[in-house]
Amino acid sequence: MCFGLTNCGTDMPNDVQLAYQDLPEKVDFNFHVRPILSDRCFHCHGPDENARESGLRLDQEEAIFANIPEKETFAVVAGNPQQSELVHRILSEDPDMVMPTPESNLSLTAEEKAVLIKWIEQGAEWKTHWAFNAPVKVELPEVERTDWLRNEIDYFVLDKLESLSLAPSDEASKETLLRRLSFDLNGLPPTPEEIRAFKEDTSEKAYENLVDRLLASPRYGERWAWEWLDVARYADTNGFQGDPTRKMWPWRDWVIRAFNENLPYDEFTVMQLAGDLKPAPTTNDILATAFNRNHTYNGEGGRIPEETRVENVLDRVETTGTAWLGLTLNCARCHDHKFDALTQKEYYQFYDYFNQTSEEGLGYNGMIPPVLDLSPPQDQQEVAELQKFVYALAEKVEVTEQEKFPRETGLPASESSAAEGLEGVASYALTYEPADRTSYFLSQLGNFFKDKDPAYFKLINDLRAAKSKRDRRASANLQVMVMDELKYPRKTYVLEKGGYDNPRTDEQIFSDVPAFLPPLPDDMENNRLALAQWLVSDKQPLTARVTVNRYWQAFFGNGLVKTIEDFGVQGALPTHPELLDWLAVDFQESGWNLKALFKKIVMSATYRQSSKVTDELLEIDPENKHLARATRMRIPSWMIRDQALYVSGLLVDSIGGQPVKPYQPEGIWEEATFGKIKYEQDHGDALYRRSLYTFWRRISGPTFLFDNSARQVCNVKMLSTNTPLHALTTLNDITYTEAARVMAEKVITAKTDDSDRLASAFEWATSRKPGSEELTILNSRLSDLRTEFANNKEEAQKITSIGEYRVNQELDMVDYAAYSILSSLLLNLDETITRQ
Repeated sequence: MCFGLTNCGTDMPNDVQLAYQDLPEKVDFNFHVRPILSDRCFHCHGPDENARESGLRLDQEEAIFANIPEKETFAVVAGNPQQSELVHRILSEDPDMVMPTPESNLSLTAEEKAVLIKWIEQGAEWKTHWAFNAPVKVELPEVERTDWLRNEIDYFVLDKLESLSLAPSDEASKETLLRRLSFDLNGLPPTPEEIRAFKEDTSEKAYENLVDRLLASPRYGERWAWEWLDVARYADTNGFQGDPTRKMWPWRDWVIRAFNENLPYDEFTVMQLAGDLKPAPTTNDILATAFNRNHTYNGEGGRIPEETRVENVLDRVETTGTAWLGLTLNCARCHDHKFDALTQKEYYQFYDYFNQTSEEGLGYNGMIPPVLDLSPPQDQQEVAELQKFVYALAEKVEVTEQEKFPRETGLPASESSAAEGLEGVASYALTYEPADRTSYFLSQLGNFFKDKDPAYFKLINDLRAAKSKRDRRASANLQVMVMDELKYPRKTYVLEKGGYDNPRTDEQIFSDVPAFLPPLPDDMENNRLALAQWLVSDKQPLTARVTVNRYWQAFFGNGLVKTIEDFGVQGALPTHPELLDWLAVDFQESGWNLKALFKKIVMSATYRQSSKVTDELLEIDPENKHLARATRMRIPSWMIRDQALYVSGLLVDSIGGQPVKPYQPEGIWEEATFGKIKYEQDHGDALYRRSLYTFWRRISGPTFLFDNSARQVCNVKMLSTNTPLHALTTLNDITYTEAARVMAEKVITAKTDDSDRLASAFEWATSRKPGSEELTILNSRLSDLRTEFANNKEEAQKITSIGEYRVNQELDMVDYAAYSILSSLLLNLDETITRQ
């Protein structure tokens, strides 16, 4: 064959030869070669030592160019494809020789084979994975259409478009831009008054003034808090059997404040991961750490506390990895990562940072220590007094158990030979100090000794009663689960297959960051605070990129790296790598200023484009990866609900506070909890608050939502589907039908002429005036509805009585019902529930 058409040897297959001719002039390792090796080779020849075949590694530079173990050949000989065993294997037709093997069900395309051959021929240049190198703020590229540019983002986007012989789309209309900005920055549509004011403002700074006003609105914090709650797996219950309620909403309000106050993202990070370890931490610092107590909590009867505790630590590790590093750390929980250079040992080094919190996996209610009590001082004092009594009784139990279960100092009572007759929970209870035993443990222990040792039983029973009394009183207090640090560190080991009770060896593991990333500074105390500060240091290459990419997704539907959750070698390559790096560095240089980042994005010509798509663009770029237009996106379900409340006039626009329980179909909670928990709907203003404040039962989330994270684990990826179930909600749910009724009253009482009423309702729903044809259709539908309800006043009565909001008895019932149905139609228009 002719490698590179210069070095002749065995003939290259025709299909590979043709593919070779179409390759770019220069083959890049990161963008062309590594994805092939990662997808097809790393499973057997990658980082995981236990899965590695023939001792051959293709994921490390020194290994891929080294002598193949026990052979005289080399996998890759730079510049010489003929002497590279890799080439012979990928071109072989012998099933015993070809790679990938037939048994793997993997294969290489002709183009992929050609890429590997040309890479070797060109010198087989090796590069570190792009995401693990520090981002660089390169010079802005030169472009031809300089008149289109508005800021730095546009240089990179236009450079890509011009290289593809594409042109950007025209700027969207003022109405579209205002509606787009209002949803993107505040989560609510604009009012007709805001639309008119913006259209009439012809000043050069009209658009920028609008952006600044929306960024300064208190609604900004509510809009952006939602997505962080998905990242943080926030809910108002623990999950699992019984699904006990927790009081984490003060942390949710902290998040809203943090966004509204534009807390720098590096400080936002440090406070949530390690606020309790800051010098002289404030209540706010400690409250922020509730982030890592938002996970599910399994307190089921018979559940082993240590298993729960370990699973909670694993969750914190993997949440941190996803949210800040964009890495699938969970893949290394049970073995070395199959694709990224992360060993199982390094996973547990990271685990050790989160293994030092005093949470013991004990408890059933939603206030499992450590907790931060935000109640008034008098209420806190009452709980403290009860706690003193618990400690006093626990000390008496401890004294008695020293005699009853003699053992060496420092060992738990369960290690005493006198405890050998105990079984099950009673035996396990003795592994804990008396003050740390749950009421359930104490009751089981007491029952075992009730007849055997009445005096000991009484002590145990008295302690159980005291703890129960303290718990009942504490449950009335506003206690939020937070993080703390043990005085004496807990030992960490590599857990075989992640099993809580199955250390792989007796080698103790100490906290550290993965070796393929920059190390911690030598002069820093190596604890959770150090980890948090390391995550947002300028030497750490991932956090700024991952953060910018996740927020880019919110504005354009996809990130510049499509795999939001995975920046490793299996992740997607960035569509605009230099733009991503430029934004990441700029974000750091701005002081991690999120509002500045958002303003940069929405001020760009790229963002301001029309979302109209031509047949040519749809064929060339159906996913809009190259950004030749704005992305048209379905508004998320929580925002659709907020919009319905807002345009109808029902929305109660207040910030923070306890979660609320709006309308929900009957029986949902009962079915999910075996009839033990019944949904008790709120009334009045609580029915009409933003979706952000809706009570979230972990095992059965708010029923008005679709496509949203289940809040079981950290979620960073937007999901958008379109099924009849969505329309069944927006057409039939009480919130929407009531909103349509109240919207009908609003337009009827504000206008007298049908055309004016219809135009007003249409503008509220879509942020634009209807065209003449649209108005004709609406008038025709209104006429039909009037006829229908005039002949069926009983149905009109039902339509105008939906929901608890007061009914305007002065309105003509037929008109009221007709406009209610018409308003529902408008609230369900594709244009209404889509962000153009």
